Amino acid sequence: MAEAVEEKKKSAWKVLALALSNRKTGFMLIFGFASGLPFALFLGTLFAWLTEAEVDLETMGIFSLIGLAYAFQFLWSPLIDKVNIPILRKLGRRKQWIVPAQVLLGTILITMSILDPKSQLGMFSLLAGIGAFASATQDIAINAWRIDVADDVATIDILSTVYQMGYRLSSLVGGALGLIIAARIGWPETYALMGAILLSVGFVGLWAPNASEVDADVATESELQVRALRKSGELAPGIRNRALLLVGLLWAGAIGTVLTFMVLSMANAPEDRPNPTEFTATFGPLIILATIILPGLIAGWLAAQKKKGRHVLASDAPEATGGDYALDHLYRALVLPLVELVGRVGWALVLILAVVLTYRICDAIWGSFAYPFYLGELEYTNDDVAFASKFFGVGAIILGLALGGFMLTTIGRMATLLIGGILAALTNLLYADMAVGGHNMAAFSQAVGFTYLIEQVPGIGDADLAKLTITIGFENLAIGIAGAAYIAWLSSIVSKKFSAVQYALLASLTLLVGTLGRGALGEMIENQGYYDVFILTTWIGLAAAVLVCFEWYRESRGKKEAGIVAPEAGEAVPAE
Repeated sequence: MAEAVEEKKKSAWKVLALALSNRKTGFMLIFGFASGLPFALFLGTLFAWLTEAEVDLETMGIFSLIGLAYAFQFLWSPLIDKVNIPILRKLGRRKQWIVPAQVLLGTILITMSILDPKSQLGMFSLLAGIGAFASATQDIAINAWRIDVADDVATIDILSTVYQMGYRLSSLVGGALGLIIAARIGWPETYALMGAILLSVGFVGLWAPNASEVDADVATESELQVRALRKSGELAPGIRNRALLLVGLLWAGAIGTVLTFMVLSMANAPEDRPNPTEFTATFGPLIILATIILPGLIAGWLAAQKKKGRHVLASDAPEATGGDYALDHLYRALVLPLVELVGRVGWALVLILAVVLTYRICDAIWGSFAYPFYLGELEYTNDDVAFASKFFGVGAIILGLALGGFMLTTIGRMATLLIGGILAALTNLLYADMAVGGHNMAAFSQAVGFTYLIEQVPGIGDADLAKLTITIGFENLAIGIAGAAYIAWLSSIVSKKFSAVQYALLASLTLLVGTLGRGALGEMIENQGYYDVFILTTWIGLAAAVLVCFEWYRESRGKKEAGIVAPEAGEAVPAE
């Protein structure tokens, strides 16, 4: 028995070593960095530049619209699965989107560096908006690339972990390091430097591997899937077209709502612009309902009809032409990804969605209240928070990601998902202690010698900073482990045929948690204080861990029924 355990450990180390030495892993780190850098520059550091340029707060508010590109990126995710870019299609199915997006982002950042944000604010904001959409598009394609290229060596678990490491490193470079560099060489030079970095990444990305030695052309694959819709046993065109009409109307309404809001925001004076926060809180859940929940129910009905043999073709239908051909392609882009997902996992999708909605709930909601808690409630200084959350905190997350990647390889995806979820939930109790004075955290920090180390930090180091730093450190360590497992698990659910759409749709559900939860959480903080909120989020996190147990059982049972006996640790994402 002991020899078997030792052999499993050696095998896990071998799997990990092979994965980390694979060229796909190296490019995943680069792509993760490229994915996080624009987000940090457009939604964080940019406001520091605008503040220094003396741009008024009302005008700055329009830049919050940039966040909508990331929040609603799933609305154009079907394009990434469906459309080829002329000439660039030779780069491969995903790289034809990734490389030009990175080049465009680099060019935009360099162009912004030669503009004056105060006197040329119109062009400056336009470039920032285009950059945000290019960045969100890049994210869709990179997530799909990660899922597509995963194999038995560069597993989805390792690629997902490395992606997040690159993403977190870029947030440090584009955030804290960007502020430090700007203080020494200026904002224009800093953004020019960041633009040059992204241009370099775009150039290097040309050599990134595709999903196979000869990457399947997106148009060819799409064409084969469309032709398959006319085969015997597939749903009748009339039924498909009615479903497409309903889903199309829902998606058109959602896209129209977002575009209307953006036009009103850009065209009106500051005092007449709609409030972005209110828009997201009011229309965010409705957009999710229209683009995910209701289409998901429609897809479930379609999958059930096909399974029961109702409304299906008795024999092969003639190849579609003209308008029917266009409708088949639209069905393939908008409806088929959901039908495939629902048909594959069935009612288990309810459990999957429950995990998606609860597992990262603390991260989705807490971000808006972190700084008010640190600076207002606990009365720490900006320097204290920057040191604890940006420098030490980012290091703790990267360490957590590394530990999570190792756990994924040694004990498996679901075990790591469960442990990470429990740890992330329990770290809320550390914040609950901080909310009532932090005496336990202070005593622990003192006992392990951490307080002494922090006291050596020149200028700001003291016992109060030590207890904040160690609290954030434990939380971020847990977030790293949970994040590594969660992204790997979420990536394992989607099909490689529809990876861009399915992953974007599932990942966007965190928006629903954020929009519905922030208002209620803010009201609870006002009425009951932070302590009760942290106790509540602990229980929610533990409830998510229970759901993970059910999901683990479901997956294990499914593997047994399918006759899969290979260990989970290090397994690659399935092709379907």
